[in-house]
Amino acid sequence: MRKSVVAVVGRPNVGKSTIFNRLVGERISIVEDTPGVTRDRIYSEAEWLTTEFNLIDTGGIELGDEPLLVQMRAQAQVAIEEADVIIFMVNGRDGITGADEEVAKILFKSNKPVVLAVNKIDNPKMQEDIYEFYALGFGEPFPISGTHGLGLGDLLDEVVNHFPEREPMVEDDDLIRFSVIGRPNVGKSSLVNSLLGQERVIVSDIAGTTRDAIDSSFTKDGRDYIIIDTAGMRKRGKIYENTEKYSIMRALKAIERSDVVLAMIDAEAGILEQDKKIAGYAHEAGKGVIIVVNKWDTVDKDEQSMKEFEDKVKQQFQYLDYAPIVFLSAKTKKRIHTLLPKVLQASENHTKRVQTNILNEVVMDALAIKPAPSIKGQRLKIFYVTQVSVKPPSFVVFVNDSQLMHFSYERFLENRIREAFGFEGTPIKLFARKRN
Repeated sequence: MRKSVVAVVGRPNVGKSTIFNRLVGERISIVEDTPGVTRDRIYSEAEWLTTEFNLIDTGGIELGDEPLLVQMRAQAQVAIEEADVIIFMVNGRDGITGADEEVAKILFKSNKPVVLAVNKIDNPKMQEDIYEFYALGFGEPFPISGTHGLGLGDLLDEVVNHFPEREPMVEDDDLIRFSVIGRPNVGKSSLVNSLLGQERVIVSDIAGTTRDAIDSSFTKDGRDYIIIDTAGMRKRGKIYENTEKYSIMRALKAIERSDVVLAMIDAEAGILEQDKKIAGYAHEAGKGVIIVVNKWDTVDKDEQSMKEFEDKVKQQFQYLDYAPIVFLSAKTKKRIHTLLPKVLQASENHTKRVQTNILNEVVMDALAIKPAPSIKGQRLKIFYVTQVSVKPPSFVVFVNDSQLMHFSYERFLENRIREAFGFEGTPIKLFARKRN
């Protein structure tokens, strides 16, 4: 189910970043009294009661022809277009300004639900000053204080009331969703086109051509697939274009919707630090992962080259030791036939369940081979193991004391489970719980 998106919009220096930080629970946005400090969209996850949503902080909308002001307006406009609900923030101490009226005109054109928040109402006596804001035309203004955290509950109640109804995504056991992620210009769109057998997405040597996450469906050998092409993820310090930052959020949302994620590496450029960071998004999301080494046809190689490159990948991506590595050329389609069988295998393992009695036999055999070490005179005892969920496969290990489950021994158990049941291409999770 897609999370709703809320954008915080207003002229500079009305307290948008202060409110943003309070709602997400950490100091992400820079907060200063200088107008225009927040220049780009900043996004994070937030929650009100039991409802989770994505929240975007924007640079202040300010009139003018200076390049920076134009970029800030463009950033805010993208956020407005992507939002389901907009929080329009004004400064209660200043009253309605000409800039507020200009922002209001922009928001009227968006045809999106708008909730008006009057910030910097720091005490009850100031609430009488909010009534003039009815003139902006967005209904009841909500008095809040970002500094003191006042009035945010009423504001969020109103915001959540405007969230659109979301139908849960229909689960189809036969449909496999996988996305392609990686740095700009590693060949993601070329791979999508090769798998689809047609030029469905634009391919260009200019990095960053793909801005949106694009879904395409196809059938291969009787199996139905949806492949999602995503925008390239740059380093944070290299985000220049107006739409670049939001491309990352779209890519992360594509990962959320995927069963399997293809983490692409450019064989010509080699393994870069950003490659590891990008693949980490899929690992942390608990998705099946396949490492795809693209442009293999352009590399000078001998009989040992593939093994040597594979060893480098395993060394650099140690946290993805479960992920298979596929070498191919998206452009020439060489070895591309080896990819979908790995996608299918990773998807099946991502949803695999194992019988409880056989699982416990494997764990008890592991205990016999390597008893748990004692910690401060106490030894870990494992009573029972059961699988509790899939996507990814997750197991609860009932023990005498969860504090005695050392990371290294947990890793040992995970390896034994993998040896017995496979699980190539998917992470698995173990949770130690004290038996009541």
